[in-house]
Amino acid sequence: MYLKEFEIRWSDVDANRHLANSAYLNYMGHTRMTFLMEIGFDQKTLSEHNIGPVVFYEHIYYFKEVFPGLPVRVSIEIMGLSENAQFFEFHHNFYNHKGENFAHCEMMGSWIDLKTRKLTGLAEGFLKRFEEVEKADGFRILTKEDTRKFAKTPKHL
Repeated sequence: MYLKEFEIRWSDVDANRHLANSAYLNYMGHTRMTFLMEIGFDQKTLSEHNIGPVVFYEHIYYFKEVFPGLPVRVSIEIMGLSENAQFFEFHHNFYNHKGENFAHCEMMGSWIDLKTRKLTGLAEGFLKRFEEVEKADGFRILTKEDTRKFAKTPKHL
């Protein structure tokens, strides 16, 4: 399991003086990008291939408040990939300094071709990098139908 440690900054706290919702999103995004960079998906490489990650949804479950003063750790686990890795599902867990799990997130996303602005699968070299990474218990091959589990459509005025 990949873990990233964070210090809760003053700007990460909300009016209730605990970790703000926006900080959870920022910590997860930073954890994902650090993980991806470490397996070869750095900004230079993504730019050369004109691809970028996009988030379809992030469902966060809060179990316990957490306050500034002690570090927190955020994990990332690969729960699912489509065969061409166009779609991915990652889970994040948040742990306090004692190792207690205080929040969980399930997120799904995809890769976008930055020229065509359409979703795309990954080239063989990128697929190999994902094949070499440890997968979570319960890992599964994703289909397009999995991406529609929480499907919403825009409403027009």
